[in-house]
Amino acid sequence: MNNLKHFDGPTFEADVLKSDLPVLVDFWAEWCPPCKAMEPVVERLADELAGKVTIGKLDVDNNQEIAIRYGVMGIPTLGLFRDGRLIDRMIGFPGSGAPIKAWLEKSVPVTA
Repeated sequence: MNNLKHFDGPTFEADVLKSDLPVLVDFWAEWCPPCKAMEPVVERLADELAGKVTIGKLDVDNNQEIAIRYGVMGIPTLGLFRDGRLIDRMIGFPGSGAPIKAWLEKSVPVTA
């Protein structure tokens, strides 16, 4: 099962800013090795946290305006959005899903 979404400019407001669930956006680029390393971790979390957090990727090369709007200066960057606002971010790949999940847990109850 693949619950990982793909965000882009035309749908960003509806899919991210107006979402009823918290949204984790993986700001990434095709040419970025750490982004590629993080991809399977983000995919696993998208399946594991389905119904609690919407998780998706946003290609910064194709959506530079959005990356600039949210101050993404390096990739990979994970941005956590809730109620239409960016509430937290994690910069860089921490090596596994556990630190990402722990970081999410600070703002969003993801374990039950």
